[in-house]
Amino acid sequence: MANTVTDNTTIQELWTLLGEVNDPEVPVLSVVDLGIVRDIRIVKDSPGSANGTPEIVITPTYSGCPAMDMIRANIRMHLLEKGFSDVRIETVLSPAWTTDWMSEAGKQKLEAYGIAPPMPTQTVCRLEMFSREEAIQCPHCHSYHTTMISEFGSTACKALYRCEDCKEPFDYFKCH
Repeated sequence: MANTVTDNTTIQELWTLLGEVNDPEVPVLSVVDLGIVRDIRIVKDSPGSANGTPEIVITPTYSGCPAMDMIRANIRMHLLEKGFSDVRIETVLSPAWTTDWMSEAGKQKLEAYGIAPPMPTQTVCRLEMFSREEAIQCPHCHSYHTTMISEFGSTACKALYRCEDCKEPFDYFKCH
């Protein structure tokens, strides 16, 4: 028999299960770490019913993110494997996703993976980004002696940098 949502305990279980679904572009991050899961709602099967269908509300890192179809499919498949045969996934674009929604654990995972996490106070999101570079810390040797190579890295949400001390290239997860 398929699982249905009947109380807050199951909502917490769903949050835990979604924490097991990895981002296809940055596999060390779950969709919860990344902050794209915005909410879990319960759509009641019928008025007055105690049972309902989970509705997962997601926001892409940017509106043209090519990974969103895969993320929706991975969420649906993972929950199906866990017994949730009827799951609704709603994509909302407003408010727009921001790196502020990433978990601290996710930012630490990024750095350990070799991707510079978004900075707490970001200046790169301002118009001045086109006139000067922000000092981004190398995730390998932790030097700030780095240079942007390209505004776009392995994906559009990252910039490509090189550390001038250890000479390693690395992605920087840009602020959004």
